[in-house]
Amino acid sequence: MKINIRRSRRAALAVALGSVLALTATACGDDGSGSGKSKGSEGSGKGEITFWDNNGGVRTDIWKQIIADFEAKNPDIKVKYVGIPAASAQSKYDTAIQGGGLPDVGGVGTAMLAEIAAQGALEPLDGRLEKSSLNGKLSQNVLGTSKAAGGGDVLYHVPTSVNNGTLWYRTDLFKKAGLDEPTTWAAFYKAADKLTDTGKNQFGFTIRGGEGSIAPALDAVYGQTGITSFWNGDKTTVNDPKNVAALEKYVALYKKNTPSADVNNDFTKMVAQWDSGTIGMLSHNLGSYQDHLNALGKDKFRGLPNPTLDDGTRVQVSNPVDGLGLFKASKNKAAAWKFIEFAASAAENSKFNESAGQVPVNVDAAQDDWIQQAEPTKLAAQALNGENTKIVQLPYYLPDWNTISKADNEPNYQKVLLGKMTAKQFLDTLADQLNKAQAEWKQNRG
Repeated sequence: MKINIRRSRRAALAVALGSVLALTATACGDDGSGSGKSKGSEGSGKGEITFWDNNGGVRTDIWKQIIADFEAKNPDIKVKYVGIPAASAQSKYDTAIQGGGLPDVGGVGTAMLAEIAAQGALEPLDGRLEKSSLNGKLSQNVLGTSKAAGGGDVLYHVPTSVNNGTLWYRTDLFKKAGLDEPTTWAAFYKAADKLTDTGKNQFGFTIRGGEGSIAPALDAVYGQTGITSFWNGDKTTVNDPKNVAALEKYVALYKKNTPSADVNNDFTKMVAQWDSGTIGMLSHNLGSYQDHLNALGKDKFRGLPNPTLDDGTRVQVSNPVDGLGLFKASKNKAAAWKFIEFAASAAENSKFNESAGQVPVNVDAAQDDWIQQAEPTKLAAQALNGENTKIVQLPYYLPDWNTISKADNEPNYQKVLLGKMTAKQFLDTLADQLNKAQAEWKQNRG
């Protein structure tokens, strides 16, 4: 059944992926001739536009605040808010693309960006951004992730929010053990070993072995090797010998310096275990900050960006990015673009991300007081915008990416932890699937 589902999705996208070539080549001005689409028009820049929030309910209140701010400054434009639950956003867009009824503006994250763009539904935004007050104000590293996630070098959404991998560590335990903070991988491994006392049920680290384990594992692997590209030509670097060695070292922590329960732990169980126990370090994103604060208090932990190489170079895999897309079928693109510009401006982007607990993409917003006071977010913003940070762009654009990185390989990763599969076997299997998916994606484009 898994294969049938995958094939059906490939088949559904094949025509769309081919038709988007002209769009990619011209960057602006394609006629959007795919099924269920129109090329829309610039419109008057006044009147009503419709905005779909792709995380309705969770983000409704903050979006209504931003809309109120926008309407106060643009009294000739009204924004109709429609909240879409995150779980159904992709299907809602797909249905509207085929049958009509797309909004003028919609929240489109990187997980769904390529599929929607491939169907010719999104307006390329490079030209608009170049002429905008936002030009030069958005994180270049995040823009790179957005373009890569769209399947090429074209910007199909204005990024607004990004999370970041964070190494949470217990400052009280580190101080007691006389350890330096784990800013480098060498310091990380030293701490993982020194903080472990299995007889007292104390461990240096908790490793994610359950649902959602692949991206954190790849983050650790590329972070250690310094390999900065996911592809070398048409072949993935995921099973490069250096990456194999890095994964071997990382998974060797399991049961030696981590609890045995980690093999089945998703982020919820892993975070709860760290908050309630005496484990030295936890790798998770910024989203768990409030949980740690509630459980431990502000003086017993810190959150750092993932460790660097010894020379200070930071290599990390790309994180999902949320953003705002302008739909080609809009009859009032001028007003819709004004709303996107406003929402991504420093003041509004700061307001949104303070509410969401994420990192603003607007670099001016990233300097605001609330970020300076929330140290993990401040450090994450600095890492994302740092000159020494290299981002390995995960292939979110591949139709098979979610299947490959979840259902196909999470069980295999557990086998690696349990010693039933080698790190090389795991990465070779992953690489074979990725290379085939990449080849098929390129064939459909061409």
